[in-house]
Amino acid sequence: MAAGEWIHVIDVRTFEETDRAELRALFGRAGEGSPTASLWGHEPSEAAVYLDPYMDLAPDSLFLAVLDGALVGYLTGCLDSSALPGESERMVRAIRKHRLILRRGPAAFFARSTVDAAMAAVRRRPIPGDFTDPRWPAHLHINLEPRARGTGAADSLMEEWFARLRATGSPGCHLQTLCENTRAVRFFQRMGFVPHGPTPLVPGIRVGRKRLHQQTMVWNP
Repeated sequence: MAAGEWIHVIDVRTFEETDRAELRALFGRAGEGSPTASLWGHEPSEAAVYLDPYMDLAPDSLFLAVLDGALVGYLTGCLDSSALPGESERMVRAIRKHRLILRRGPAAFFARSTVDAAMAAVRRRPIPGDFTDPRWPAHLHINLEPRARGTGAADSLMEEWFARLRATGSPGCHLQTLCENTRAVRFFQRMGFVPHGPTPLVPGIRVGRKRLHQQTMVWNP
C-alpha cells in the first residue's frame, strides 16, 4: 500500500427497522451524479416508489453497505417480483398520495412522460413496462453515495445478493438500468448480467435535452 493510501473496509448487512431513518436520508444522497439521481424532483414520492416498499415488504432482501459506521450504499432486492406491487402501480399510488400533479416540477415530468408515451404509440415503438418472466423472477436496485464508489461496496452488496439467490434456489434475476449509463452497464456485465430484450425510450427522463433508453439485464446462477 502506498503512503497515504487508505484501505476501505466495507461491512454489508441486512436491513433492520432501526435503519429506516438513516436509509431514507441515504436515498437522497445516493446516485448523485447519475442520470436517475432524481427523476421528478420530489424525494418523498420517489422513495415511496423505489425504497419504502422494500423496507416494508422485502426487508430480508435489503442489504446495506456500511463504511466507518455510516450507511453509504444499499441494494433493494425481491426474490419474487410478483410479491411486490409493480413499479407502475407504485408510481400511480405515489402520484395520488403526494398530489404530484399539483407540484410544478413533478407535473412537468409526468406531462412530458405522457407526451413521450403517446409519440411512441403513434410510431409503434415500445416503452418500458413491468418485467415478468419466470426465468428471472427476482430483481434488484443498487445505489451508492459518491464516496462509496471505488471502495468495493457495490461488489460486496452484489455478492450478498447472489448468495441469497443461490441459497433460496432462485432460477434467475433481472434488473433495469439505462443504456446511456455506461458505467452501470459495464459494472453489471462484470457481475455476470447480460443484456436482454429491446431498449425502449424511457418516457419523461432527460439529461439536458437528451432522451434516455432502458436496458433490461438478466443473470442466472
